[in-house]
Amino acid sequence: MKKQFFWSKIQKNLLFLFLLLQITACTRNETLKTESFKTTSGWGYSIAYKNKTIIKQSIIPVINDTKSFSTEEDALKVGNLVAQKLKENNSPTVTKNDLILLKIKF
Repeated sequence: MKKQFFWSKIQKNLLFLFLLLQITACTRNETLKTESFKTTSGWGYSIAYKNKTIIKQSIIPVINDTKSFSTEEDALKVGNLVAQKLKENNSPTVTKNDLILLKIKF
């Protein structure tokens, strides 16, 4: 009888701990948010951390022209790449090769 009571207590505690870890893991992943915005000549992107903008990019990085992204999708592709690099604690620098791999028109 005591053994059953002990195991049921452990099971309830483990279930509670598992649910708590799941909730905290889901909320931690939502700290970086990428959004697109319209510019006068195209599109740009911004990345926010805890509702505070940390990167606002209105032109295509790395190229010699000061040109905005031609589509909202292109802006979000690069924005998501930069956000992913930040999540992995890497430099958020975008290279020309990154733009080519993402098929960004410039």
